Amino acid sequence: MEAGIHQLTAGYALDALDPEERREYEAHLSTCAHCQDELASFWKTTEALAVAASGPEPSSELRERILEEVRAEPPQVVVPFEPRRRRAVPVLAAAAAIAAVVALGVGVWASDLSSQLDETRVALDRERATARVLVDPGARSVSLQAGEGRLVVNQQGEAVLVLHGIDPAPTGKTYEMWIVPDGDITSANRAGLFSGRVGSEIERLDGTVGVGDVVAVTIETAGGVDAPTTAPIIASDPV
Repeated sequence: MEAGIHQLTAGYALDALDPEERREYEAHLSTCAHCQDELASFWKTTEALAVAASGPEPSSELRERILEEVRAEPPQVVVPFEPRRRRAVPVLAAAAAIAAVVALGVGVWASDLSSQLDETRVALDRERATARVLVDPGARSVSLQAGEGRLVVNQQGEAVLVLHGIDPAPTGKTYEMWIVPDGDITSANRAGLFSGRVGSEIERLDGTVGVGDVVAVTIETAGGVDAPTTAPIIASDPV
């Protein structure tokens, strides 16, 4: 496996490995700079799909943070042993204690890395789903009646908002997306949260958008709410 494990990078980036291959590759990834760089390149390619369809570049903060964790080396501890036999027992006890602490630290580091990799996989899956909608030749582009940008909806009702000129949400607030049946805001269904950023924003909606539905965005308390409490700042034309 070691000789060919470098060839698994593409499959890992596309989530096409079986569970055993994934475990072996992730164990190898933490020590291989070549695979780290190659994986980063595949991530950039994934982003390029969305960029090619809509222009703005999705955030790379999460992937950069994961790569920093992967490249971080666990500490190496060298325990000196004194030559005198009368010191052997205390030194061995100290060495065992230090080894236990090191093992615990490495375990915590590995657990954190595994969690970060899981988070990255979820983010990549979402980006791939977003890109599929944006490049789908059968998808419709719906204008916005409030706000700048467009709504892209494919034939399966999967939808992506491409927004321009929206600032980061105020402190303690978040942007919340809604699918509004027949334009009736009182029956709106939650469709996801985003924090916003300077420039352009690409956000995939949770749920499906039907004929006649409107997609809206409101500013809500951080964490989101179950029903809109403010007037929409962004709203699409009926789909």
